[in-house]
Amino acid sequence: MSKIEKKFNHEYLTALGEERAYVKFTDLKTLWFNTGTLCNISCKGCYIESSPSNNKLLYLTQIDVKKYLNQINKYNLSCDTVGITGGEPFMNKDIISILELLINENYNILVLTNAMQPMLNKIKELIPFSNYPKLTLRVSLDHFSKEEHEKIRGANTWDKAIEGIRWLANNNFKINIASRIINKEEKLIRDGFAEFFNENNLKIDAYDKNHLVLFPEMNLSTNTPEITKNCWEILNINPEDMMCSNSRMIVKRKEDSKTHVVSCTLIPYKNSFSYGSNLKDAFKKVYLNHPFCSKFCVLGGASCSNKP
Repeated sequence: MSKIEKKFNHEYLTALGEERAYVKFTDLKTLWFNTGTLCNISCKGCYIESSPSNNKLLYLTQIDVKKYLNQINKYNLSCDTVGITGGEPFMNKDIISILELLINENYNILVLTNAMQPMLNKIKELIPFSNYPKLTLRVSLDHFSKEEHEKIRGANTWDKAIEGIRWLANNNFKINIASRIINKEEKLIRDGFAEFFNENNLKIDAYDKNHLVLFPEMNLSTNTPEITKNCWEILNINPEDMMCSNSRMIVKRKEDSKTHVVSCTLIPYKNSFSYGSNLKDAFKKVYLNHPFCSKFCVLGGASCSNKP
């Protein structure tokens, strides 16, 4: 058993026997839908292992999404934003009808995409959505240079992504960029993207953390400390700032072809982070019993949702 498995082996206690930190649910601000883990490319370090062959999470349908929008209305929940992630969402045949549904319900919508061929295949259907002011597409670029981007995303991925970004910009879509902090050099990354945005005439502010979202590197093979109840005060972090305090995600697992509500966009497979199929049953405290809780959220200070 590895050090990480030993350290994150008990739901309520750390490996040293200290009380594990948890996050109380406050209110539902963002409901995420994972439209399926299939993706047109395979990237190094993909936290959800998306690829052209991974279908552990099946495609969600418009009916699946509608079920949870109905629950929001039924329970009078305060959900403001719906996030769409994958895999690559534009590989899902229902993605356009899902977006139409969300627009008709007047949600803020955040779609995570690589902006490559699956999205470009749907530009005719996407054009009408450019007039919807509450739609944002967050495009993944793992670096501001082609060489470094393709080290992670693979050969021949840069030009197609840039084509997609330019198409979105030229058609007045609201876009932002998601990238990675490499070796903790955030300023260098933002400076590099600022030059890239300027060269490509993109109206994206590299120094606005919602315009250029930088995520910490995610690698389960590296060690990370467990978070105890005392860490909140030691680190001067409010647990209500963690995304599991105000968001949940819907997935459909291949193992049973049923939808599940999970506590986190980063941990879709573990049963200990799952709450059944009803949203109302999912508003429970989340014990931070996974390396991603420490690496990404608490110590990394990251969130998949836009920050206020």
